[in-house]
Amino acid sequence: MSVADNLALGGWRSGQRDPAPVYELLPRLAELAGRRAGVLSGGEQQMVAVGRALMSRPQVLVVDELSLGLAPNITADLAAHLATLNREQGLAVLLIEQNARLAFELCSRAYVLESGQVRAEGACAELADDPRVASAYLGGAIT
Repeated sequence: MSVADNLALGGWRSGQRDPAPVYELLPRLAELAGRRAGVLSGGEQQMVAVGRALMSRPQVLVVDELSLGLAPNITADLAAHLATLNREQGLAVLLIEQNARLAFELCSRAYVLESGQVRAEGACAELADDPRVASAYLGGAIT
Protein backbone atom coordinates (compact mmCIF):
# COMPACT_ATOMS: atom_id res chain seq x y z
CA MET A 1 0.00 0.00 0.00
CA SER A 2 1.13 3.54 -0.66
CA VAL A 3 1.58 6.20 1.99
CA ALA A 4 -1.66 7.84 0.79
CA ASP A 5 -3.48 4.49 1.02
CA ASN A 6 -2.25 4.02 4.59
CA LEU A 7 -3.52 7.45 5.57
CA ALA A 8 -6.88 6.79 3.91
CA LEU A 9 -7.17 3.52 5.80
CA GLY A 10 -6.46 5.35 9.06
CA GLY A 11 -9.33 7.75 8.39
CA TRP A 12 -11.83 5.10 7.37
CA ARG A 13 -13.75 4.83 10.69
CA SER A 14 -13.55 8.51 11.59
CA GLY A 15 -14.65 9.65 8.14
CA GLN A 16 -11.49 11.75 7.86
CA ARG A 17 -10.76 11.87 4.13
CA ASP A 18 -8.46 14.85 3.83
CA PRO A 19 -4.83 14.06 4.71
CA ALA A 20 -3.86 17.76 4.57
CA PRO A 21 -3.62 18.18 8.37
CA VAL A 22 -1.30 15.17 8.56
CA TYR A 23 0.76 16.47 5.65
CA GLU A 24 1.02 19.84 7.38
CA LEU A 25 2.32 18.22 10.55
CA LEU A 26 4.51 15.66 8.73
CA PRO A 27 5.40 17.33 5.41
CA ARG A 28 7.70 14.49 4.39
CA LEU A 29 4.62 12.28 4.00
CA ALA A 30 3.22 14.58 1.30
CA GLU A 31 6.43 14.05 -0.66
CA LEU A 32 6.12 10.28 -0.21
CA ALA A 33 2.35 9.98 -0.79
CA GLY A 34 2.67 7.83 -3.92
CA ARG A 35 5.45 5.57 -2.65
CA ARG A 36 4.89 2.13 -1.17
CA ALA A 37 5.12 2.41 2.60
CA GLY A 38 6.92 -0.93 2.90
CA VAL A 39 10.02 0.34 1.09
CA LEU A 40 10.47 3.48 3.18
CA SER A 41 13.18 3.96 5.81
CA GLY A 42 12.41 3.12 9.43
CA GLY A 43 11.86 6.77 10.34
CA GLU A 44 9.58 7.31 7.36
CA GLN A 45 7.60 4.19 8.28
CA GLN A 46 7.21 5.55 11.83
CA MET A 47 5.87 8.80 10.34
CA VAL A 48 3.38 6.80 8.26
CA ALA A 49 2.24 4.92 11.38
CA VAL A 50 1.78 8.17 13.31
CA GLY A 51 0.01 9.80 10.35
CA ARG A 52 -2.31 6.82 9.90
CA ALA A 53 -3.18 6.95 13.60
CA LEU A 54 -3.83 10.70 13.45
CA MET A 55 -6.25 10.22 10.57
CA SER A 56 -8.56 8.41 13.01
CA ARG A 57 -8.78 11.61 15.09
CA PRO A 58 -7.76 9.96 18.35
CA GLN A 59 -8.07 11.51 21.78
CA VAL A 60 -5.04 9.53 22.93
CA LEU A 61 -2.08 8.43 20.83
CA VAL A 62 -0.12 5.45 22.16
CA VAL A 63 3.45 5.33 20.87
CA ASP A 64 5.46 2.21 21.65
CA GLU A 65 9.26 2.50 21.43
CA LEU A 66 9.49 5.65 19.34
CA SER A 67 13.28 5.48 19.18
CA LEU A 68 13.66 1.77 18.42
CA GLY A 69 15.95 1.33 15.43
CA LEU A 70 15.85 4.98 14.41
CA ALA A 71 18.67 7.45 13.94
CA PRO A 72 18.78 10.04 16.74
CA ASN A 73 17.88 12.91 14.39
CA ILE A 74 14.79 11.05 13.11
CA THR A 75 13.76 10.24 16.69
CA ALA A 76 14.18 13.88 17.69
CA ASP A 77 12.07 14.99 14.71
CA LEU A 78 9.25 12.58 15.55
CA ALA A 79 9.41 13.57 19.23
CA ALA A 80 9.10 17.24 18.25
CA HIS A 81 6.01 16.43 16.16
CA LEU A 82 4.43 14.59 19.11
CA ALA A 83 5.17 17.51 21.42
CA THR A 84 3.53 19.86 18.92
CA LEU A 85 0.42 17.67 18.77
CA ASN A 86 0.20 17.64 22.54
CA ARG A 87 0.80 21.36 22.97
CA GLU A 88 -1.22 22.75 20.06
CA GLN A 89 -4.03 20.21 19.66
CA GLY A 90 -4.31 18.87 23.19
CA LEU A 91 -3.68 15.31 22.02
CA ALA A 92 -2.75 13.06 24.94
CA VAL A 93 0.34 11.02 24.11
CA LEU A 94 1.17 7.84 26.00
CA LEU A 95 4.81 7.04 25.28
CA ILE A 96 6.28 3.64 26.08
CA GLU A 97 10.03 4.11 25.73
CA GLN A 98 13.24 2.49 26.97
CA ASN A 99 15.22 5.66 26.28
CA ALA A 100 14.53 7.34 29.62
CA ARG A 101 16.23 10.59 28.61
CA LEU A 102 13.94 10.92 25.58
CA ALA A 103 10.87 10.11 27.65
CA PHE A 104 11.81 12.63 30.34
CA GLU A 105 12.41 15.34 27.70
CA LEU A 106 9.15 14.66 25.88
CA CYS A 107 6.76 13.94 28.73
CA SER A 108 5.56 15.83 31.77
CA ARG A 109 4.93 12.72 33.88
CA ALA A 110 6.52 9.27 33.91
CA TYR A 111 6.24 5.84 35.40
CA VAL A 112 9.55 3.99 35.58
CA LEU A 113 9.03 0.23 35.27
CA GLU A 114 11.49 -2.51 36.08
CA SER A 115 10.55 -6.16 35.55
CA GLY A 116 6.91 -5.14 35.28
CA GLN A 117 6.91 -3.26 38.59
CA VAL A 118 6.55 0.49 39.04
CA ARG A 119 9.84 1.61 40.61
CA ALA A 120 9.25 5.37 40.46
CA GLU A 121 6.57 7.77 39.30
CA GLY A 122 6.03 11.48 39.17
CA ALA A 123 6.86 14.62 37.26
CA CYS A 124 9.73 14.01 34.85
CA ALA A 125 11.73 16.95 36.21
CA GLU A 126 11.52 15.51 39.72
CA LEU A 127 12.40 11.98 38.57
CA ALA A 128 15.39 13.26 36.59
CA ASP A 129 16.67 15.00 39.73
CA ASP A 130 16.23 11.86 41.87
CA PRO A 131 19.74 10.38 42.32
CA ARG A 132 18.39 6.81 42.39
CA VAL A 133 16.56 7.25 39.09
CA ALA A 134 19.43 9.15 37.48
CA SER A 135 21.91 6.48 38.50
CA ALA A 136 19.80 3.48 37.51
CA TYR A 137 18.11 4.72 34.34
CA LEU A 138 19.95 7.75 33.07
CA GLY A 139 23.58 6.66 33.43
CA GLY A 140 24.32 9.13 36.21
CA ALA A 141 23.23 12.58 37.19
CA ILE A 142 21.71 14.82 34.55
CA THR A 143 23.71 17.96 33.96
